[in-house]
Amino acid sequence: MEKPLEFLVREPKAPSENPPLLLLLHGVGSNEEDLFSLTNYLPESLLIVSVRGPLTLGRNSFGWYEVLFTTGQPKINLEQEKESRRLLLQFLDFLKLNYKFDESNVWIGGFSQGAIMSYSIGLLYPERIKGIIALSGRLLEENKAQVNISEKVLTKKIFISHGTNDRVLSVEFARSVKGYLESIGVHPHYQEYEEGHSINREMLKDLIQWLEVGLGNHN
Repeated sequence: MEKPLEFLVREPKAPSENPPLLLLLHGVGSNEEDLFSLTNYLPESLLIVSVRGPLTLGRNSFGWYEVLFTTGQPKINLEQEKESRRLLLQFLDFLKLNYKFDESNVWIGGFSQGAIMSYSIGLLYPERIKGIIALSGRLLEENKAQVNISEKVLTKKIFISHGTNDRVLSVEFARSVKGYLESIGVHPHYQEYEEGHSINREMLKDLIQWLEVGLGNHN
């Protein structure tokens, strides 16, 4: 099976037969090296794979789908988003053939458009994903309508962080996802920060703590 997407890998620093897997998805206009720079700080038990979006936007600039802000509201190319979801599921199958990891312990997370894709994969294919990390993202209304509220969705571990000064994706998007999840019975870890559209040290510290607990690494 050919690799469906380009990627970078950080093997677990604590050797394990069956490590948990974390997929990292970058934001629009970035690439797989962006979030890979965080891997030194993330739990050593993880097999971490940072994935490149399939859409080439420019030199070293990629995305998961095209988005237009002409109306003031983000208007997305739904076909491209759907195709990116298909490729990510195919990519998980590719990883299964080439790396050893615990298929019941797969986490997906991203920043901005990568967070949007993480919600889509985690909530629409909940049997494939244990936890979702959404940094400065939103849940697409089109995909929310397709969520099947099952036990697998209701037990999902979800980390949401967002800057209150975000001028790209308003913090209202994060508040809306929190409200929706709580309305169906999911209680995410939710935190707002005095920050713009970026990841700061405090967010990273909180994410690491949350991951350690979710992975059962806390002593």
